[in-house]
Parts: sequence; C-alpha cells; structure tokens
Amino acid sequence: MYHTHLRVAALFATVVHGVTCSVNYTELQGQLSSAASIYLPGSAAFDDAVARWSNLSTPTSNVVVVPVTEDDVVTTIKFANENGVPFLATNGVHGSITTLGQMASGIEIYLSQLNSIEIAADGETVKIGGGVRSRNLTDALWAANKQTVTGTCECVSYLGPALGGGHGWLQGHHGLVSDQFVSLNVVLANGSLVTVDESSDLFWAMKGAGHNFGIVTSVTSKIYDLEKPNYAVDTIFFSGDQVEEVYQLANELWITNGTMPDDLNNWSYWFYDPTIDADKPVIAMYIIQEGVDVVDTAYTQPFMNLGPIMSQPQNGTYLDLAAWTGISLSDGPCQKTGNANPRFPIYLKEYSPSAQAQVYELFRQATTNDSTPFSGALFMFEGYSQQGVKAAADDASAFAYRSDNLLVAPLLTYAPTGPEVEQAAYDLGNQIRDILFQASGESSLHTYVNYAYGDETASAWYGSDASRQDRLRALKSAYDPSAEFSFYAPIV
Repeated sequence: MYHTHLRVAALFATVVHGVTCSVNYTELQGQLSSAASIYLPGSAAFDDAVARWSNLSTPTSNVVVVPVTEDDVVTTIKFANENGVPFLATNGVHGSITTLGQMASGIEIYLSQLNSIEIAADGETVKIGGGVRSRNLTDALWAANKQTVTGTCECVSYLGPALGGGHGWLQGHHGLVSDQFVSLNVVLANGSLVTVDESSDLFWAMKGAGHNFGIVTSVTSKIYDLEKPNYAVDTIFFSGDQVEEVYQLANELWITNGTMPDDLNNWSYWFYDPTIDADKPVIAMYIIQEGVDVVDTAYTQPFMNLGPIMSQPQNGTYLDLAAWTGISLSDGPCQKTGNANPRFPIYLKEYSPSAQAQVYELFRQATTNDSTPFSGALFMFEGYSQQGVKAAADDASAFAYRSDNLLVAPLLTYAPTGPEVEQAAYDLGNQIRDILFQASGESSLHTYVNYAYGDETASAWYGSDASRQDRLRALKSAYDPSAEFSFYAPIV
C-alpha cells in the first residue's frame, strides 16, 4: 500500500514543488526496515506528524519517515544526502525557533517509535530511545523507584531540551538534563552511526549544542533512587501593583542575599485572568518544596506578609508538579492549537525590581487592550535551585550559563493572521528582553537555546567567549562540514 501511495504522491509532488520533489521515495521505503513508515502529504498521519506547537516559521516537508531502528535513521540520512534533500529530526515538536523555517522541501525524521526505556541491572543508568517523551520516562522510572532530571513540561521530548542543556525540577541535586549523559548513539551528517561518550571530543558539544551535530537515536543517562516522592506547592497570587516588592523579596530570600535551597524551586507567571483581576495581569508565585506536605512557612510567610490576593496550597508527589504549574499533558502548552508561540528568553543573575516594573507595564498594555492579539500571552520566570548545575565547571559542556540564576521568557501566543501581528510580537518581545538585558549589567545577551526566538546569535545561544565559539566551530567543521544540521540555532 505504501508503494502505491508513494508513486502517486511523487508524481503529484513533481508538479507542485518542482525538481526537489522528483525524488523517488518508493526507493527509500524499500531500503527501510519492514515496520518503518513513510507518511505523505494529504494523509492524516502526515498532517499529525508535521503539526507543531508553534506555527511561526515552521519547517516544510515532502515526506515524513518514521524509523523503528537506528539503521532506519542511517538509511534515511544517506538517502537524503544522495538525493540532495535536507532533513530534520523531530519528536516533541515544541521547538519554536524561527530558524526551523529554513528547512524546506525536506524529509522529516519523526523519532516517535524509538521509544524504548531500559533500566540497567545495577540501577545506576537508563538507556532512553531518541523518541521518548519526558512523562514517559518519568513514569517508567517512577515505577522502578528511580528518577532523573528531565524537562518540566510533560509532552516535550527527553532529548530535545537535553541537547540544549535542559532545565528540570531536580537540577539542584543533580545538574542539567545533559549533565546526566553517559553516552549517546548519534547518526552523523554523513550517515555513520557512532557512540559518543567522555572519550570523544564531541561529547562536550552534545551537552548544550547537540542539535548541530547529529540525530541521537538513544542516550544512556544516570538515574537515582527515589528518596523524597512527596512535594508541596503554595501558589500565591499578587496584583501587578506589587511587582517591585514581590521580586525584591525573591532577590532577598534566594538570590542576592542567599542561595535557593536544593529542595526548592520558585517559578512565577504573569497572565491576564479577568476572574482574578479584571484590570491587569496577575502575578502567580509558585513556591515548590520537595519532601514535605506543606511548604515551610519560612519560604511562604514573607510573601504572605505582602498582602497577596489569595494563596492556593497543595500537596502530592513529583508527578503532580507539571499539573500544578500548567504544563501537564492535558494543559494548553501540550496542545497544538494552530497559534504562533514565540518566546524571547534571557538568563539573569537576579531580578531588577525597576526593570520588572517596566516590562510589567508593557505586558499589561499588550494583554489587556480590547483589540490586542496577545491576551493569551504568558510571562515565565523560572527560578530553579542551582547547586547541581554550578557543581560543574563553566566550561564543562557547551551549555554556557551555569553562573546565571534565573530563566526569564515572555511567551507571546497569538493567532498567526499575517505579517502585522508577527512584527508586533517581534517588536514587543525584543523590547521586553532589551529592558531586562540593559538592567542586567551583562555585556552580552545570555539566552536559552531551547526557548530561542531565532534572531539571537550563536554567541547568545552558546556563550560569547571566543575559545568556546572557536571550539564549537572546529567541531562543526570536523563532524558536519556541509552544515546539514543547520536548522536549529546554527553555530555558523
């Protein structure tokens, strides 16, 4: 059946797309393992596979290949190279960087079926297929009384965030997601399958700039005994009028004058909810503590003394954290709504209360105006415990920003109705980020590659230090000289 559909589609694609699409994908199907699939335009399977969380500057594919073995990935890349066709690996499809739009008339390699999870007999590592999602891994480890650092959002892939460093609830104990890597099976640009570990010069680059070097078909990562399954959260809502005092207090408690305890995470969101405040966005402060059923009042009472709108304490286990913070499988960030979802991230050492007030006013105007397209926007302030991250040297991996304490990003959700709203989002996002950057005192922009908009530079994504950039470029030249992997925050 696939062969018949492939021949018909190839004829159709030749008329519509021209020379590139005259490639005989029936030939590729014959080279893949029997269980592998090829999806073509016009099929529901194709449409589902190429749909993304953010519809801004998206990649376009002639065909979707769904490998079931590592060799299927090897075969697909070699076929693409022989036929001069670009390719892009996908899984969680939450990357929203605009550079993805440069992948046109190519092959999407959809890794969803490489979803095995194998815990080692000694209980110290797990081998994770390249298509595993964060919630799948968390559940499998939980059943074995184990855990590891994963991304916080349940529907994203395990490896997507990890290849850019990867933040998670447990990083205060163990470091970044990529700090857990023991070895990776990687298909390089020339189609060769290699194992990359600490003996390889590529290991450093895979931990922070990995999108630039290959397709990871599996990774072996460190895991840990589950010692404190219970968690508590207190979500404290404030009026926007209190923005300066709220973030000054956060500085005083955990950043400027202290260190976030390794059993604590502190996030906050800004969003417009007229059922809470009809006039302006609210500030939702999440104080999340491990190993307790009620968050210690030493952490919550100083905020309660500010006179919040309300407080919502909850308790449960690690498995509840995503739902508490609105990023579970059933929440909006895990749905494909057709919206554009650009982010404009910046790392900070600490909050500037005055800058927070300035960007709050911009956010208020953008979300509460009667004609605004951005009423569904969300401003995210992620404050993780940092001890595990900072335990490694600054040059331990391609992730450049171990010394920063906060990850900040406005998420400007909107319906992609045309260039006018796209430009408005771009202008607003960069205006907000520039205010925060100017207040930071940094000489160069520090930004999280996994949240990146796409207008940032390689220096912002991977660090401005010349030796760091030189090292990345040398590795790129050695392992991907033709820049086949150039669609996600390219090094060059």
